[in-house]
Formats: sequence, C-alpha cells, structure tokens
Amino acid sequence: MADLPPDIAALSFEDALAELDRIVRQLEDGRGRLDDSIAAYARGAALKAHCAAKLEEARARVERIVVGPDGTPSIEPAELA
Repeated sequence: MADLPPDIAALSFEDALAELDRIVRQLEDGRGRLDDSIAAYARGAALKAHCAAKLEEARARVERIVVGPDGTPSIEPAELA
C-alpha cells in the first residue's frame, strides 16, 4: 500500500469501500465532466487496491480454534488458500 495517496492509506476498510461505492454510482450516472470522471476512476482504482490489501491483511490474521487429541483447545493460524 506504499503507492497509495496518504489520504487513502489512512482510511478504514469501511470508509474506503463507502467512498468507492459513491464513485461507482457517480461514474454510472455519467453526468460528470470527462476529466473529473477520469480522476474519479483513478481514485476508485486506488480505493479498490486499498480495500483488497485490507481484506488480505484481515484474512492473514484470522485464526481458527482447534481441539487437540486430549480435548485441549488451541489457536492456529488459518490456512491461506
């Protein structure tokens, strides 16, 4: 995420996704100026990359609880597919 603008890199997943949704709706409406639409598309691509990275970080942190042969529960890292 080093290539992202600082304002995007600071966003939570939820805030980035909400802004991306607003951009998609704006572009689908098709009423903006071409230059504004191009800038919005570029920002949307950066927001998408940020959301994907945040999801990957979360997936890597997910742990699963397993029960050992003696009945003792423990936590193991989730298998990444």
